[in-house]
Amino acid sequence: MEREHNLIPEDKLWKRFVYRIIYRSDTKLGKLFDIILLSLILVSTFIIMLESVPKLDRKYHYTFIILEWVISLFFTAEYWSRIAVVKNRKHYIFSFFGIIDFLALVPFYLSFFFPVTKYFLIFRMLRMLRVFRVFNLLDFMNDGSLIVRALKGSSRKIYIFLLFLIIFSVIVGSLMFMVEGGRPGFETIPQSIYWAVVTVTTVGYGDVSPITPLGKFFAVVLMLAGYSIIAVPTGIVTAEMQNKRQNSEKVCDRCGNEDIDDNARYCKQCGKKLA
Repeated sequence: MEREHNLIPEDKLWKRFVYRIIYRSDTKLGKLFDIILLSLILVSTFIIMLESVPKLDRKYHYTFIILEWVISLFFTAEYWSRIAVVKNRKHYIFSFFGIIDFLALVPFYLSFFFPVTKYFLIFRMLRMLRVFRVFNLLDFMNDGSLIVRALKGSSRKIYIFLLFLIIFSVIVGSLMFMVEGGRPGFETIPQSIYWAVVTVTTVGYGDVSPITPLGKFFAVVLMLAGYSIIAVPTGIVTAEMQNKRQNSEKVCDRCGNEDIDDNARYCKQCGKKLA
């Protein structure tokens, strides 16, 4: 082992050591680093929420600032370390987790010029997705990848449905504008369309409601239509998910990887033995 180390340049040795810690969780140091990272993400998110409470912010303002600086500097050092030790830097920077890591840092530095942007640090919660890798929960990620594939497969149908919903809401809103005759909440067509969208989605804020008998009749029809409208995208995605499950013979049931060779016995992404 010592002879092998002597053959490896020192700069590569420390990169390999750091890489093993921040990218892998198969060592005690790697596992500890990931647990610390996840804990700091939770603490940072908790601080952001507490800062939005005026009473707490006045009392612990400087404590919050110090903690934000410490955590943000740690994340900055971690981000640049990931770039420094990885071979394909461009691949990491533009990867899903690389973009999330970057977005978790930018609001902190932007807040020097635009203070309100510090609340965008809440995006750090997205880094909690690493919990699946840290605690070896890749099996659960397959469900998420199945949903993503189903949404992609049914995207055209959903776009058509949304277009129909927009047209439907504009027509109903315009009719309600004529029926209600400019009463409060229906003074303009855009206001009437707002009411139509709130009603058809069964949200029902209650801030605007029709008064005339014909207007109430339209409202009842729209409410009943809303239930069937909600079921449409659900049915589209469910059918697509079922179709994906039936055609998932070449998909790893652990990580959802679809790039599997015909004669492969192990998944090239997570290493799980294929059935």
